[in-house]
Amino acid sequence: MKIFIDTADLKEIREACTWGIVDGLTTNPTLIRRAVEALAGEPVEMEAHIEEICRLVPGPVSLEVASLDGATMVEEATILYKRFNPVAENVVIKIPANTSTGEDDRRDFDGLRAISTLSERGIPVNATLVMTPEQALLCAKAGARYVSPFMGRVDDYEAEQLERAEQEVLTVSPGCVLVEQTVRILRTYALPCEVIAASVRHAGHVRAAALSGAQIATIPFAVLLEIVRHPKTAEGIRRFSDDVVTEYAALFSSRPMT
Repeated sequence: MKIFIDTADLKEIREACTWGIVDGLTTNPTLIRRAVEALAGEPVEMEAHIEEICRLVPGPVSLEVASLDGATMVEEATILYKRFNPVAENVVIKIPANTSTGEDDRRDFDGLRAISTLSERGIPVNATLVMTPEQALLCAKAGARYVSPFMGRVDDYEAEQLERAEQEVLTVSPGCVLVEQTVRILRTYALPCEVIAASVRHAGHVRAAALSGAQIATIPFAVLLEIVRHPKTAEGIRRFSDDVVTEYAALFSSRPMT
């Protein structure tokens, strides 16, 4: 499974890329806002910031449009792609599966229209905010190169629904089921679209994504730290370090043993 990092913070990106595990990156307006806020008022030259992200990441970089109607999304996607893809030839455009806010159903299919248009123009698309396998299927058929089912948000939604209904606590993560079923459907119909397990909240989501056969998981910096750590690993390190005898340590020294 490929690992993308889900951030727009240059410090996090630089650090993670030294680990030898990063295959790509996803970002969105919220992550960009957090990155700007983390600079605590320092001036941000956004074009230079995004260029640096593209240069640092050894793989696809997803950049998201800001508008919600189909025609404008296509315009913004084209601007982003033409402006930043030449930096490292690795830009992918994020388009929501559905841009309706629930109050205006006239935009229900704008995301699919934009995905289809951009794909026909050779601009790779990552369909984002996918909450059901059915949405993923439609986006893949429209030509998306990637679909991003949101594990954490689906878990949140289902937990809220159960709480309202005063039912038992969930025993199976709906977000994990979402990714597994999405992988199965796209594989069954041999659709040329990769699954990016997104909205990853904890190590369990990463494990489930890997077990499901998802081609990619996009993981926040904090979760990457969580999955590399374990109390028993730390305990073993302390024990092994304490047990190094002088004669063994001398093997790594340029000084001869006395």
